[in-house]
Amino acid sequence: MKIYPIAALALLALSAAPAAYAKNTNGTITAIDIKADTVTLDNGSTLHLPESIEVETLKVGEHVQVSYSTGASGTETVKSIRAIK
Repeated sequence: MKIYPIAALALLALSAAPAAYAKNTNGTITAIDIKADTVTLDNGSTLHLPESIEVETLKVGEHVQVSYSTGASGTETVKSIRAIK
């Protein structure tokens, strides 16, 4: 059976696409690591903050809504984070 290169590329693109979508979660910040630029939520997940988000603006105990994506290496990187009540 001969696989056409375009069809193979399309299949590869479709299989990789779900990793690019943002995921959402709510939680309470239980720890902040300023040196590593990470926050840990009460569900145990540790999320990396990009340079565009200042870790100093966040507080332990703050209830937040987070949008994040998971990279190829499994690293979860925050796209947006905001306090909620």
